[in-house]
Amino acid sequence: MTNGTTAKTSPLRIFGQPKMATLVVLGFSSGLPFYLTSKTLQAWMTTAKVDLATIGFFSLVTLPYSLKFVWAPLMDRYTPPFLGRRRGWVLITQIALLLVIAAMSLHDPRTGLKMLAINAIAIAFFSASQDISLDAYRTDVLENREMGAGAAVFVLGYRIAMITTGALAFFLADRIAWPMVYLILASLIVIGIVATFFAAEPVLNDAPPRTLFEAVVLPFTDFFQRAGVLRALLVLLFIVAYKYSDSLAGSMTTPFLLQAGYSQSEVGAVFLGVGVIATIVGVLVAGATIGKLGINRSLWLFVVFQGLSNLTYYFLSLSEKNHALMVSAVITENFGLGLVTGAMTAYLMSMCNRRFTATQFALLSSLMAASRDILVAPAGKIVESTGWPGFFLITVAMALPALVLLPFIAPWSRDVPIGAAPHTGETVPARAA
Repeated sequence: MTNGTTAKTSPLRIFGQPKMATLVVLGFSSGLPFYLTSKTLQAWMTTAKVDLATIGFFSLVTLPYSLKFVWAPLMDRYTPPFLGRRRGWVLITQIALLLVIAAMSLHDPRTGLKMLAINAIAIAFFSASQDISLDAYRTDVLENREMGAGAAVFVLGYRIAMITTGALAFFLADRIAWPMVYLILASLIVIGIVATFFAAEPVLNDAPPRTLFEAVVLPFTDFFQRAGVLRALLVLLFIVAYKYSDSLAGSMTTPFLLQAGYSQSEVGAVFLGVGVIATIVGVLVAGATIGKLGINRSLWLFVVFQGLSNLTYYFLSLSEKNHALMVSAVITENFGLGLVTGAMTAYLMSMCNRRFTATQFALLSSLMAASRDILVAPAGKIVESTGWPGFFLITVAMALPALVLLPFIAPWSRDVPIGAAPHTGETVPARAA
């Protein structure tokens, strides 16, 4: 048995732990199915001459990702008869994914769109379920100072998986039929299954929910009791506001660059090249910083950087076409995205009670997604009203609400946020679980 109550402030000590290697592989497992119901599926349907309207409607098959909090309480309430409460559910969802991804090879988009859609929904459902179980596992296996690093290596694995299912799928599709591509991609799930067997199981010192009713109700009552009703409401507002500055800017960067005269090839190469690398580096830097300074101070520093990073696009909007400045803007903004992603993920984990991690993390992360998917909707109207320079100055200002809330959420003088749940990182080795 290991106990993580001692703060490991050295980044080398934090990142060098065996649990971090496990989280990289489990992050890969989490990211692997994501494109299989979106980009790769769209490519397959396009080459099969499916009309664009139908391809557009197929975006609805990803709805389970937005609704995963609905069945998350099941994973807190029930413990599978093997591998423990967290790893047991991870394994179940991974095996289900292996089967449903492989089953995609049985369909033909030209003759069986209905069954293809049902299969794609099944992939999204089990992928969302795997995310629930892996988010809970990652949270429970880490102590507070490790949460940034844990989030970083998990995101690293996730991004590698997205690159794999994107680039590898298209490479293979030029050489073999799409059904075979899905069979090959399904086999990669085995990597995550092996990691699940070797992972350590988190220790739960308190009793899990005894009934499904408790699994649904207690996560809410626990959260509001720990933080207090008023502060809990501020926490929920803070989660929505923290990444809004970056989300608002990021929602319009592609149209801005294209209108500024950069080609689609230039924009794609920069975003998929240095942009992805900058995000990964940002998340890793966030993990090291949180290990050294704690979650609270990192939240302060990163939200300031995030807001100021949008000034690079403001200056770009005032200048003539400048490729070097464009690349610098993309790198700076994506690096800031990595920082705030790492910090917010660590913050969400710190606020989850280990008894109800699956439910609380699913609910809180859904709120974080709201600022990315819903509150950015007026971005185009803002650009039409203010122009590009004014829009990017507004995105800088959107970092201020989070800064105003931080003293009440995560004071600079404290190491962990107010209302955070205890996290020791205590685990049982896989062979003893």
